[in-house]
Amino acid sequence: MTNNAENERLAEVGGRIRATREARGLNLHELARLSGISASALSLIETGQRDLRITSLYRIANALRIGAGDLLDGLDEGTRKQETKRGGYDLGDYI
Repeated sequence: MTNNAENERLAEVGGRIRATREARGLNLHELARLSGISASALSLIETGQRDLRITSLYRIANALRIGAGDLLDGLDEGTRKQETKRGGYDLGDYI
């Protein structure tokens, strides 16, 4: 995956976090308090400027009272590589 694609995914997950937070009526500082993640770190995550760890994803999801998977659902659609005729992986793109 290219850096551009990675950045787009980070921005999409961050946008989902922000949209869910706002839908719950929480401001950034309230989510920070509930999740144990600083408001400045959350701001960077929401804007896609910071890659979040899986533990942070779960802490944010728990604070928002949603499943962590809800923040990731649908991100892979249309981005998976086509399988080769043999049904395996084509590692030629990675050599």
